[in-house]
Amino acid sequence: MSAVPEATVWEATWENACLAAALVALDPAGTGVVLRARPGPVREAWLERLRALLPERTPVTRLPAGIADDALLGGLDLPATLATGRPVAQPGLLARSHGGVVVVPMAERLAPGTAARIAQGLDTRSVKVARDGIAARHPARFGLVLLDEGEGEDEAVPACLADRAALHLDLDGVPVGALAAAPPVPDLTAARSARPEGPSEAAEMLCAVAARLGIASLRAPLLALAAARLHAALAGRARVDDSDLAAAAGLVLAPRARMWPSAEAGPPSEPPPPDRDQVGGADRDNDDPNGESRSLDDRVLAAVAARLPPGLLARLLAGHGPRTRSPGAGRAGAAASARRGRPVGTRPGDPRRGRLALSETLRAAAPWQRLRRGDDEARLRITAQDLRIRRLVQKRETTTIFAVDASGSAALERLAEAKGAVESLLAECYIRRDRVALVAFRGRGADLLLVPTRSLVRAKRALASLPGGGGTPLAAGIEAAGRLAAAERRAGRSATVLLLTDGRANIARSGAPGRAQAGADALSAARVLAAEGTSALVIDTAAHPQESARALAAAMAARYLPMPQADAARLTRAVREAALPG
Repeated sequence: MSAVPEATVWEATWENACLAAALVALDPAGTGVVLRARPGPVREAWLERLRALLPERTPVTRLPAGIADDALLGGLDLPATLATGRPVAQPGLLARSHGGVVVVPMAERLAPGTAARIAQGLDTRSVKVARDGIAARHPARFGLVLLDEGEGEDEAVPACLADRAALHLDLDGVPVGALAAAPPVPDLTAARSARPEGPSEAAEMLCAVAARLGIASLRAPLLALAAARLHAALAGRARVDDSDLAAAAGLVLAPRARMWPSAEAGPPSEPPPPDRDQVGGADRDNDDPNGESRSLDDRVLAAVAARLPPGLLARLLAGHGPRTRSPGAGRAGAAASARRGRPVGTRPGDPRRGRLALSETLRAAAPWQRLRRGDDEARLRITAQDLRIRRLVQKRETTTIFAVDASGSAALERLAEAKGAVESLLAECYIRRDRVALVAFRGRGADLLLVPTRSLVRAKRALASLPGGGGTPLAAGIEAAGRLAAAERRAGRSATVLLLTDGRANIARSGAPGRAQAGADALSAARVLAAEGTSALVIDTAAHPQESARALAAAMAARYLPMPQADAARLTRAVREAALPG
C-alpha cells in the first residue's frame, strides 16, 4: 500500500484544526483547547482564525505571566477606596473575560495555585471574592485557550486544566505551506442558535469508546458529546448522527488515547479513507466483510483511527501510549510573581501589583498633611499618588547554548574532553533547572542537535551522537548559536553561549573552502553576536592556545579561556566559574 504524502497529512491536520476553531467559537466556555505549538505563523494563524469566528466585541484576554490572585480574581480597588473612604471592589481578569476567551501563553508554566483558581472558575462559571473587607461574586463564563510550549518531558499543562479542555491540538510540526489548505471561514450565526438533539445511546457509546482507548477521565466522553452536538449544529442538522459522533470522538478522544483495544477490533496499520456513504448511516456500510453488523462504537472507533495524529496509531498498536509530560518539579530560573525577588528600591505604584513599601509611602505623604487636613484633625491622609511599592529583581530563566566544534581540526581526544565537560555541565544545568541546547558545526554547516530543554536524558542522548570530522564552518556555528540566543531572549529568558573550538575556520559562510574568507566570516559573525549583547565564553580546545581563538573571543566581547592539557573535570570547573551564575 502506498504511503500517504507528508504534505497531505499536514493539510489534513490543519483542516482538523480549523474545524476545532469553529467548534470552540460556537461555545468557548463549553469546549476549551490545549494548543501545542511553538510561537510562529502557524500558531498565530490558528488564533487569528478563532478571533475571526468569534462574535464581534467578544473579549479575548491574554493571561499575564505570574499574575497575582487579586489581579486574577478581583479585590480591593485601592485608589477608588482611598478617594471615596469606603471599600470599593474591582473585578479581576476572569470576571472581565465573561462571555469571552482567555488565552494562556506558556501554560506549562502556570503555578499550581493559579491553575486551580482558573479550574474553579471554569466549574462554577463565577468568581467569588472575599478579602480586604469586601465580599462579591462576579459571573465568569469564559473559554480557555492553553498554549503549550513545553520542550521536554518535564513540562506539561496542569492536569486540572488539560482535563477540562475538550480539544487537544498538536500543530508543532505543521509547515507554513499547509495553511493554504484552510477552508473558508464559515458563518456561524445559524449554528449558534441551533440545539441539536443527541441519540439516547450516544453517551453510553462514547463512554465505551473512551474505556476501550484507555482514557480514565470521566470528563472526556461528556466533552465529546458536547462537541458532537456542536458539530451537528455546524453542519445544520437538527439531530446528532454517526458522523458527528465520529468527528467528536476523533477530536476529543483520539488525542487522549492511551491504548488500542485489540488487534481484531483495531484497523490495519494504515486505515483506509472513510466511505462518504457511511456518513449517511446506510445499512450496507455498517456490515463488516463477514456480513456481521458492526456496533456503533466500532464504527466510531474506526473513525478515531482515521483522525489519530501521525505516528500515534503505530505506537498504540505497539503498546506505547502517546508521549506524556509530567509537570516540572522546579523552575529556579523562571520569572515568578511580581511579589517575589530581591528588593532594589521603591517606585510609585499599585500595591496590588507589588509589595507595599509602608515607610516610603508614609514618607511621601508626610509633606502634604498640613494641606490635606484641618488644624485640629489628627488623621493621616494618604492618596493614591503617595503609594510606593518595592522594586524587585527576579532571577530570569537561563538557557546555556553549547556550540561545539566537531570538525576534523579538533583532535579526537580534544573532542572527547569537550564531550566530557559538556556532559558534566549539562548535569549542572539540570540541577539548577536551567535549559540547555546543543549546536554542533562540522562539514559545511551547523546542526541544532538539541533544542532548549531541561531533560538531561535528551541532552545526553544528543551529546552521545555528536559526530566528528570534516571542515570547520565556524561562522555557521556562531550564527546558529546567535539565532537561538535571540529566540530565547524574545521568550523572556537570558542566554549564554559557550563556544568550544580551536578557532581555525576553513569553511566560509557560503560553504566554500578557504581559510582567509572563513576566518573573516567567523569574525564578522562574532561581532554580530557581540552587538546583540549575547553573553558568551570562548573555550580554546586546541592543545596549544591559538591566536585565532583569542581574536575570535575579542570580536565576540567574550571571555577567552585556553584549556591546554585539560581533562573534562578541569574544563568543567573552569567553565562553571567563568560562565555559570553563582
